Amino acid sequence: MLYDYASIGFFTFDCLGRPVRRIPGPTEFDFLEEITIAVSGAAGAAAIVAAKYGMKVLGVGGVGADDMGDWVLGRLNRYGVDTSMMQRIDGVGTSSSIVAVQDNGQRPAMHMKGATGFFEVTPDQFDRVLDASFVHVGGAGLMDRMDGEPTVDLLARAKKRGCVTTLDVASARHEDMPMIARLLPHVDYFLPSVEEARLLSGLTDTQDVARFMLDRGVGCCILTLGEHGAYYHHADGTRFHIPAFEVDVICTCGCGDAFNAGFAAGLHRGLDAESAVTLAQATSALNATGLGSQAGVVSFEHTMDFARRTRKKTNTLAA
Repeated sequence: MLYDYASIGFFTFDCLGRPVRRIPGPTEFDFLEEITIAVSGAAGAAAIVAAKYGMKVLGVGGVGADDMGDWVLGRLNRYGVDTSMMQRIDGVGTSSSIVAVQDNGQRPAMHMKGATGFFEVTPDQFDRVLDASFVHVGGAGLMDRMDGEPTVDLLARAKKRGCVTTLDVASARHEDMPMIARLLPHVDYFLPSVEEARLLSGLTDTQDVARFMLDRGVGCCILTLGEHGAYYHHADGTRFHIPAFEVDVICTCGCGDAFNAGFAAGLHRGLDAESAVTLAQATSALNATGLGSQAGVVSFEHTMDFARRTRKKTNTLAA
């Protein structure tokens, strides 16, 4: 394969500030400790983390013909992500967010959907886009022109080519489940947060949620559980829980996206499933130690060292 990882879907420009404790009144202003900008989104954040881990990455999505789009492409290029399949969409802004990061790391955001709803991968582009060992679709539910049959076709072709396919959603709603269900038979690893998976399935118990997804044809469901770690449930019956690492949380923006890329990087390097999920969990933890997606992620070696020397939390699996 020409690429190790093709990251397809949701790329955003984020402006983040912390700590935001209130919204100032019309004639007021508050001082913040830190403001930054970052490439985020379920495909964008994953692409940069995979590149930091030494994978040869192709980014596939859309940005506007604007300053934010210029910056996103430049940032991706800085980390070695191939942007030749990123589309510039005239007349539409780059998908962007203003993120108000709170003292506890939570990050209420205001988002402009923008170019993510307008890019598309056509069948004549499949050979280029799918020339990758791992094909990740990040942002199902927000890709107006790709959601549904276009992504079904893309993932089905990826499986026929022998690619490992991974899928994550963005802003899941229960009404999105029929669309997601059509994708799952062509997906090796479905990697939503447990909150997203509960909204999609209508169920609450972690194991029931995973079984619900397996019953719809996915090879494996990995649920990220925030401070409770991650839960792995494979169609072959393999199940396990990996606790979260002990870190001082600055910002949780992009933690799930970092997890997704970390897991793929672990498999790419030949790690077994538990070790790959542990690497993914360590990647997510490091992501949370800086402001903005990928801020705390340095390299594969740095994350492996972090995982060896950092204590895990003792909490059990959240039901």
